[in-house]
Amino acid sequence: MLRCSLARLSPTTIERLEVYALRGTPVPVQKQPWTAHFPVPPGNEILVQVHGKNGHSGFGLASSYTDIKPLVHPWQTGYGDLIVGEDAARTEHLFQKIFTDLTTSRLATAKGWSREALTRLSAAVDVACWDFIGKTAGLPLYKLFGGFRDEVDCYGTCGYYRGGDGPRATWSKTDLKTELQMMLDQGHRAIKIKTGGLPTLAEDMERLCFIRETIGPDTDLMVDVNRAWDLRTAQEGMKLMKSLNINPRWLEEPVRWQDDARMMKILKRDFPEIPISGGESESISWRMRSMIEEQAISICQFDVTMMAGGFTEGRKVAALCDMNHVNVAPHHDCFIHAHLVAGSRTGLIVEAFTDPERDPLQAELYENAPKIEGGKFKLSDEPGLGLRLNPKAIEKYGERLL
Repeated sequence: MLRCSLARLSPTTIERLEVYALRGTPVPVQKQPWTAHFPVPPGNEILVQVHGKNGHSGFGLASSYTDIKPLVHPWQTGYGDLIVGEDAARTEHLFQKIFTDLTTSRLATAKGWSREALTRLSAAVDVACWDFIGKTAGLPLYKLFGGFRDEVDCYGTCGYYRGGDGPRATWSKTDLKTELQMMLDQGHRAIKIKTGGLPTLAEDMERLCFIRETIGPDTDLMVDVNRAWDLRTAQEGMKLMKSLNINPRWLEEPVRWQDDARMMKILKRDFPEIPISGGESESISWRMRSMIEEQAISICQFDVTMMAGGFTEGRKVAALCDMNHVNVAPHHDCFIHAHLVAGSRTGLIVEAFTDPERDPLQAELYENAPKIEGGKFKLSDEPGLGLRLNPKAIEKYGERLL
């Protein structure tokens, strides 16, 4: 009873929520971007806005590359009731309540709230609470997170396969060259592309050579396998990349979907000149702890919009990276993740999806997105995330849930 009374008196008590399902516009089948083995749908997000007793508010996002309906269902069946009335500044307490305890509760089972949905939604709520905390404190989050730097490097992700939903990936030199040039024209000085999708390794290496030739030796090139290779193919691919002077800045998720840390350790041992990155596909902080402590990766790519606990757990992973000499290069939404990268000594770079055809929602979501110049952007001193949502984008892509 006392705890409830104190919560009501707190100026950071959450008084109400606004929640939207944001659905990106599907692209025609023949233009559908593919990784090595799965299509990349238009970005879908759950947008959560918390409004506090003190007049401040904050927002957070939960990213979804699968059906968004399981993330919608909890809001329609009482999930928000667990959040309203809580103190937004008690992020550890709230994470325990809406994820750790809830995912092993009878309530979640009875309501049909899947563990994956609660993973994503706890991330959105947590990021919203931190945005709210920053606005209440009058400080940008990167300063609350340590303020190691106020400018971050970024790279553009592109170079997807095409070919509709058929069994064979395709690519066009003309289309790929146009896409790469668009990234360079947007101010990127580092580019990440996809590999592992063509019938033979030799064909994929020919494509990588073309990409390196197109962007030149002075542009950083990251190579993303999206967990498509077995260990033997990864070893052969790394050997060829070395001999062909492709010079990747890192090789991302090189081995099959299991994210086997021991296989990645073998690659690190055999090819120390090519850093191994991973972590975007892991949604629980202790799964990333395993990869870090087993020394399976040199670069950690967790995503606080997809990982249980958002910034609250993401900060712990970043600290663990710091203590284990692993760099932090989060997956997706560069303007949200920039705060963690800027706040940490081990922060390396952020990932930008700046092709409006690939992700129109991201291209339109913020009114004041920082400008990328020379492969970098500067964080503003506006409090919290420092981002203003574009109401036109919410109206265009959004469905109000609460």
